[in-house]
Amino acid sequence: MKKEKRTVLIVDDSLLIVERMIPILEEIENISFVVQAGSFREGLEVLDTLNPDMVLLDINLPDRSGIELLRIIREKHTEIIVLMISNQADDYYREICRSLGARHFLDKSKDIDFIPEVLSAAC
Repeated sequence: MKKEKRTVLIVDDSLLIVERMIPILEEIENISFVVQAGSFREGLEVLDTLNPDMVLLDINLPDRSGIELLRIIREKHTEIIVLMISNQADDYYREICRSLGARHFLDKSKDIDFIPEVLSAAC
């Protein structure tokens, strides 16, 4: 049975990380569309207009915390799968994000290569 194609939103203000992630995501068979937002506000706008299947979300955003955006996603868009990707990958932040409903939490500096495996399993 063929899995349905998915849309992924990356909410991260690091252009370097986004430029590294987009080609990785485009190689995943059941991801059809990748869109990027560089701030909390842009992320909210995309969520309301596009309604993606998955969100890759950083904690440190220039205008507000990604943790707050995670809370909003869980309240308004319960069907969206959220994967946290952050340099703040200590147990404190991992626990907060998991308790708020993040499906996975990856360390940007060392786990970025696991994104295809994690997203393929989540699709």
